Amino acid sequence: MNIVVGAVIVAVVTSVAIAAMLLVRRRAPDGGYFHDGDRAAGVFGVLATGFAVLLGFVVFLSFTSYDAARAGAEDEALLVAQQVETARLLPEPVAAELTGELVCYARSVAGVQWERMYAGTLGEELNPWGAQLFGTIRTVQPETAVQESAFDAWLSQTSAREAARNDRIHGAVGVIPAPLWIVLVFASVLIFVYMLFFADSGEAIQVQALLMGTVVSVITALLLLVQALDDPFHPGIGGLQPVAMERALQVIDEEMALAGDDEPPPCDERGVALAAGG
Repeated sequence: MNIVVGAVIVAVVTSVAIAAMLLVRRRAPDGGYFHDGDRAAGVFGVLATGFAVLLGFVVFLSFTSYDAARAGAEDEALLVAQQVETARLLPEPVAAELTGELVCYARSVAGVQWERMYAGTLGEELNPWGAQLFGTIRTVQPETAVQESAFDAWLSQTSAREAARNDRIHGAVGVIPAPLWIVLVFASVLIFVYMLFFADSGEAIQVQALLMGTVVSVITALLLLVQALDDPFHPGIGGLQPVAMERALQVIDEEMALAGDDEPPPCDERGVALAAGG
């Protein structure tokens, strides 16, 4: 959720709510519709408390998913960098092939894969370079103790990388089920309608506008916050960016330069396979 769009939504919804309050106020009796203000306030307290408890649970649930996606992206980037180091201990020419495919895997995550997460179209699609890596590692025949150790470490790192990827993409589909959204929206509308019965022609217009505006603006802002946490992959403030994987790519480039490996990977900057690379 872009912060400007969010601010506009809050302003529009709040303005509509205030307009509705002032419209009802024109025909409201002096003193309001409630003859017993304390009892009305008690009922409103029950509504507000129930809404606050449910909203707190939903915020916690969505933030947990958000944090898991962020941690998964960082762990995946770290494991890719570690696998590049492990690949250099395997026999040639497989070591060079694995290194190039790992670079393409990282570029794909930071490029095409991240764009699809923004668009919500990634689904259960596998990273094509993950399958390519599996096919390449199957051809490895360790001949020394170091190579055998590196081969075992590679398999372990691959399992950890796949688990981290699952954590990352899990947040892209959202974790808040539709029934929770329905209840949240229903409770918000119910609070809004109940607030209309506090319309009082004896109160100043500014007071009535403030009464409705503060409640509706806070509820709208909190619902937008939940929506932003439930959809962590979006451009703008608060959205997860491929910073960790881009940083890992920089580290890999530096390591390859120090090792004198200048062979270009079989993909472009976005991780799309080149025609010559199959």
